[in-house]
This record gives sequence, structure tokens and C-alpha cells, in this order.
Amino acid sequence: MTVDPHGWLAGDDRAAGERPATFGELVRRAAAQRPDEIALIDAEARWTWSQLHQQTGDLAAGLVGAGLEPGDRLAIQAPTSAEFVAVYLAALQAGLVVVPVNPGYTLPELEHILADSGARMLVTSSVAAVAAAGQLYQNHPRLSQIVIAARSGADGLPTVAELAATGRAAPDGPPRGVDRTGEQLAVLLYTSGTSGRPKGAMLPMRALLANLSQVGELRPAPVSAADRVFLPLPLFHVFGLNAGLGLALYFGAGVVLASKFDAAATLRQLRDEQVTVVVGAPLEFAIWAGLPDLADGFSGVRFALSGSAPLPAELVARYADIGVPLFEGYGLTEAAPVISLNLRPDGSGGSVGWAEPKPGSVGRPLPGVEVRLVDSDGEVVEVGDLGLLEVRGANLFLGYWPDATDGPDADGWFSTGDLAVADDDGDYHLVGRRSDLVLVNGFNVYPAEVEAVFGKLPGVAEVAVLGVSDTETSDSILAYVVAEPGTVLDPDELLEQAGRSLARFKLPKQILEVSELPHTSTGKVMKWRLRAAAGSAGER
Repeated sequence: MTVDPHGWLAGDDRAAGERPATFGELVRRAAAQRPDEIALIDAEARWTWSQLHQQTGDLAAGLVGAGLEPGDRLAIQAPTSAEFVAVYLAALQAGLVVVPVNPGYTLPELEHILADSGARMLVTSSVAAVAAAGQLYQNHPRLSQIVIAARSGADGLPTVAELAATGRAAPDGPPRGVDRTGEQLAVLLYTSGTSGRPKGAMLPMRALLANLSQVGELRPAPVSAADRVFLPLPLFHVFGLNAGLGLALYFGAGVVLASKFDAAATLRQLRDEQVTVVVGAPLEFAIWAGLPDLADGFSGVRFALSGSAPLPAELVARYADIGVPLFEGYGLTEAAPVISLNLRPDGSGGSVGWAEPKPGSVGRPLPGVEVRLVDSDGEVVEVGDLGLLEVRGANLFLGYWPDATDGPDADGWFSTGDLAVADDDGDYHLVGRRSDLVLVNGFNVYPAEVEAVFGKLPGVAEVAVLGVSDTETSDSILAYVVAEPGTVLDPDELLEQAGRSLARFKLPKQILEVSELPHTSTGKVMKWRLRAAAGSAGER
């Protein structure tokens, strides 16, 4: 099934020729129009648009003064903060390729990315990385400088503030005409590693801006310059970097950053900073939902947007109870990242608001994004049939670093690896990953279906399901479950209850209770770690 990407939404008001070609243009435009309005807030900074413009310009000049040249890679390993934003925007303005790195990575994980990307500079807040600076210089000959992403530094290593001061004193000022644009590689984003060792997705500036423009074509527009967007997401992840920060920059909205997630503190921050839009992950919305001050914290919020992992229907209902529509999106790193949203115009044609979120659906493709579902032979499936989701659009990446391999095919289509069905309204529902499909005695079992049933059983806080090799011709189902506090789970009782909703061949052959499941920073379960723990070479 293929959905017409323009069949239900109006176009962007901006003329194509007026659309920005760089992130620098977005900042310069906002600084010129609203210089004294707040652009960025974190725990230690409150920058107006003019200050953000000045900071990024000074830092860009400092990067050029440090000897970096257009196309060089700059790795940034820092928490969500004003420094991260300044380095990101300045690096692009200086013509550099930004390589975001998880600040929680161990030294070997960091070294893999430094070696693979060939980074010339590392901006880091990692104590381990700073302590091992000599080792990093020795092991990575291309690495010319390590900079501290903090208010104070270490002996012999400059800070971001010092680098900006150097640029501010440069006689020629900020670099001109070297901003990353068009098909030039802008961000080298390593996948989260949910299925193994991360690899670098090559995102050109064209893809990043195209995705923001596609969201900008939604009617009514989801964000405006009058909004203040709350972002409790890591900026090293594409969701926080482009669907969060990029979206705020595109619309000229103020953005409020949270470097770490403290549920009670962030609820107060939402209220005190007069936040109107929240972009987060399901885990954050779930934790907030359990607090008594939820309604007070969200009192000024117009809507919230969740992504990166499936959103339970009960969470959508919980936020609806306090008058906040909680919408869900679907995307991936390679699509920069948004592919679809269940943000739909209401019955009046979309001029005054949105329809209520459809729980369980990730909605319809953005304008300018095409989606189709195909079978194992590559043929488009009928409505209601399961298919492999493929996507095409200007927001797609170039391929994987360094040779742009495994990118979109000759016709522009890229296979996401996700299995989905489309309903009669044209809304998509994710079923699971193709790689997660388990074959039990010749029958297909989708772990997401089993997880949905077990996740609703009394006493089960969380569940992850995968397939393990059972015989030469068949797999079996293994379920990892986390019990709710104070609950004792009985595997036989769980199987009996689940058997009322699942066919016998879909039931787990083994249930393992664990204290917690391994997650990525955005809430996805790292099933590859569970597979490794299971110790079966035949697992899928």
C-alpha cells in the first residue's frame, strides 16, 4: 500500500526560495527579528536569540582558528546543554561535520567512533576521556585537539568558553560562506546499537532541513515562534537533535533543555518556564504520569509529542484526562528522523486544531514523505495486510559511513526493517522488526504482539520477547519480565492468563524474571544484550 503524502495536509506557507539552506540562517533570522526574546534555557544559561547568534559566531571563528577545515569531523560527547547547542551550530557554521557521541559511552566505545569517523576534534564532558587524553592522542593520529565541554577545564585542555573567546578576538570574525548546506554531509550519527555495534548514518544538510520543512507543512502548524518547547532528550540522539532542537530552531521557538531527567524537578520547570510543547520519550511520560503534580506541571502545555519507542494507549488516555493531547510519531536515524505522525487535522479541515490521537497508531506520512508496505517479493500489499515498511523522501540519509553504502535504492526507496499494517483511514500501525520475526513450527510470531499481551498482565511492569533456537527447524519464544515492586510473579499463572489472548504457539516456552531490562538513552530495549545473555548462538 502506498499513501499519497499530500492527500490530507496543506503546503508550507514559505515559498521554496525562502526556505533556509543552513541552520545558521535560522539563527540569524530569529536574531534579526526577535533579538531580545529567549532562544535557549538550561540549568545555567538563558540566552536570547542575539546571544545565541553571538555565541555560535564566536565559537565558529574559534574552531576555524584552531586549524579545523571544512569537512573535518568534530565529535561532541556532552549532555544536553547550551554548550552542546553552541558547539553543534558553530561547527556547522564553520563547515565541519558533527559526530554526536553518547556521554555515557565507555572509553572503548568512544575510541571506536573516533577511529571510525576520523574525528579531528573531540569536545567532551567525560571525565574518563579527559583523563585518557594522552592515550586518545596516541591511538588516533588524526585527533588534533580535545576541548572540555564545561564551565571549567583541566590543565592543558581548553574549554568551549575559551575557544569562543579566542574566536571573539579573531580579527576576521566568524567564518563566512562555509556553512554546511545541500548534499554536504552535516551530521554523522551513529546508530544507537540496539542490535549490535553502532554504524554511522550520513545525514546531509538537505535531509535535516527537509524533515523540518516536512513537519512545517502540517496544518495547523504544530509549533510557532510564540511557543516554548521542552526537551528532556539527549541531543546526541537524532530525536532530540533534529525532531526537538531542530524543530524549535526552524519555527523560531524558545527551547528549554534538561540535561538529566528528574521527574519532579522537570514538572516544576515546565510550569515555571511556561512551556507550551513537550517532546519526549514514552518512559518520561510514564514517570510523569505517576506524579501527583502532573496536571499542575502540564497546565500550560498545548500538546506533547512522543517518539523513539511504542506509546502505550493508557498513557495517551492519562494525558487526555488532564487536557493534554499526547501524540506519537515514528521515525529513524536514517530519515532525520520523522516519517509519520498521528497528528491529524480535526473535522473542520485542520484550520482550528487536531483530531484526538489514535492510540496504537503512528499516523500518516509527513507531506513530502512516501511510505509503502511490501511483501517478501517486493510487491505492494493490500490495506490491512502486513508488510515491510519502505520510505522515500528528501529527508533520507546518503548511506552509511564512509562509502555511503546501503542507502536508498536507485528509485529512492529505503527499507526501514519495520513491519507494519495500514488501516482503512491510512494510518500505520507498527508490528515489529523484520529481524525480530520468530518462526515457531512454521508459524510466524511477532514479539511485539506477545509483549503487548504480557505487558497488560497484573504484576508485570515490563517485558521483552525474543526468539531462541529450539531445534534445527524451529525456534521458541523467550520472555524476559520485570515485576512491579512488591509483586511475586508465577510463570505458570502468566502463561494461563496470556493464553486467553494468544494462540498456544505464540506463548513463551521460557519466562525469565529479571530486575530490569537494558535500555538505550531513549527508552528502547537493547535486545541484543538479552540475546547475548541468553547464550544461544541460534537466536534471532
